[in-house]
Amino acid sequence: MRLFFLWFCFIGLNMGHAQVKTIEIWDSNIPNSQETEQEEVVEKTDITRITLVKTPTLQIFLPAKKSATGQGVIICPGGGYRSLSYDWEGTDVAKWFNSKGIAAFVLKSRLPLSKSLKVPHKAPLQDAQRAMRWVRYHAAEFNIKPDQIGIMGFSAGGHLAGTLSTQFNKQNEFEEQPLDTISARPDFSILIYPVVTLKHDYTHKGSRNNLLGKDADENLKHQYSNELHVTENSPPTFIVHSGDDKAVPVENSLQLYKVLNNHGVKAELHVYPFGGHGYGLAVGNAYLETWTDRLHVWLSNL
Repeated sequence: MRLFFLWFCFIGLNMGHAQVKTIEIWDSNIPNSQETEQEEVVEKTDITRITLVKTPTLQIFLPAKKSATGQGVIICPGGGYRSLSYDWEGTDVAKWFNSKGIAAFVLKSRLPLSKSLKVPHKAPLQDAQRAMRWVRYHAAEFNIKPDQIGIMGFSAGGHLAGTLSTQFNKQNEFEEQPLDTISARPDFSILIYPVVTLKHDYTHKGSRNNLLGKDADENLKHQYSNELHVTENSPPTFIVHSGDDKAVPVENSLQLYKVLNNHGVKAELHVYPFGGHGYGLAVGNAYLETWTDRLHVWLSNL
């Protein structure tokens, strides 16, 4: 009887783990990369932080098929383009989406401080484009609809999500595979305390310096200031920020919301009076944690 019980637990654990799968988004040839001895670093303290990513991946979280809504979201964790707050702003959020019947894919993108990159600032967007194309190509396997796939990002991950939302059709500079011809346009965009501009005084200088370098010219800052690239074809956007955010001032989101409205893009902005920066799901904060309720309503009414 004891052996049967242990066997049953073992099978149950394996079935549980089978719900989460990690895939590499590129085949053997990762564009804009070069061989170095530098290795990826995973640091586990109160938050799991990942640096020096060499091989971009998607970790896949799926709800029960019976509760699937047909929506899917690619999540870009924050970390100032230096690291990825992988669980705090990634896998924890993916599990929340699953509780609402939404498939979630946590993107472990390359970071510009890695020596394995040829042109550092190009790698994050390349990975985000590829992730969107990969998920759209495989949509049927995950019980999602190819026209209901969004992008989400926190802080610098919000900058990456915003860059994809405004520059999804940026031309590839590498030899394309058939997958690279699929649309990379998100069907919706979710930006949580996002870095938006890289030009103004209210930018997050750490993110800008890590992505572009301390001596970046104005053309490069313009290229990655997302408020300057909004068009009528930008996806519907949901934004959350705090008025007392000292790291990434709320002006980032206010400016983006204004520009989205000016272009006729459906946008919803929630500004909380307090919360600071980097609160993730804000679990335990009875006021601030309601932002996920607002998001769920918004997603249900797209």
